[in-house]
Amino acid sequence: MTVVFTQDLPAELTHPGHVHHHFWNKTTCLLPSTPIDNSRKPYIVHTVHFLFLFRFSLFFSLTVMTEDERIQRSTYERRAEGIANCDDSPKPTLEDATIWTMSFERLMKSPAGRGCFRQFLRTEFSEENMMFWLACEELKKETNKIVVEEKVRQIYEDFISILSPKEVSLDSRVRDVINKNMLEPTSHTFEDAQQQIYTLMQRDSYPRYMNSTAYAELLQGLEEPPPATEP
Repeated sequence: MTVVFTQDLPAELTHPGHVHHHFWNKTTCLLPSTPIDNSRKPYIVHTVHFLFLFRFSLFFSLTVMTEDERIQRSTYERRAEGIANCDDSPKPTLEDATIWTMSFERLMKSPAGRGCFRQFLRTEFSEENMMFWLACEELKKETNKIVVEEKVRQIYEDFISILSPKEVSLDSRVRDVINKNMLEPTSHTFEDAQQQIYTLMQRDSYPRYMNSTAYAELLQGLEEPPPATEP
């Protein structure tokens, strides 16, 4: 038997999640080694040529990204990097830090409050809760459909997937809601999950932060007068 055409698809097209994985893993045209009727040769050549062009077209259509999509994805990735770093948060004043004791809502509305609280969550190995909440806030501001879908996918992979090291704790009801919403992603896909994580931080982490050494030291540092400068 003579192999006329064989070619493996790129790895991205043979991913287990790809709908055509079971069919498009390989395309091989085999011809019998016995003599072939000359009248059929043009048909065979055209068939092989068609298969090659079809495969190339399929690969090209799935991998080519418009310039707008590249810019939008790059913008999202830069924002995600900002979400992953809390060290650049503004420094609070004594008045700011004192107001945080009034309510969790006051703390969360303050950029400095979110930054300090997030640093505390990091020490408790639950920083992903704040990261998820911030990512959802960014998602709500987005109006471009392509960017929304990309952000939804990234948030799911980062915080919802059971395979992620940053998976947040959600009950089965909320996970079911997310799975349904993922069929038609919108800027509100994770609204129920965001509220559940907000409540978790409010009831669990926030009281501990208010009674923590970290918060006490923050207040003490803000109360101390700045060192006098020499003339």
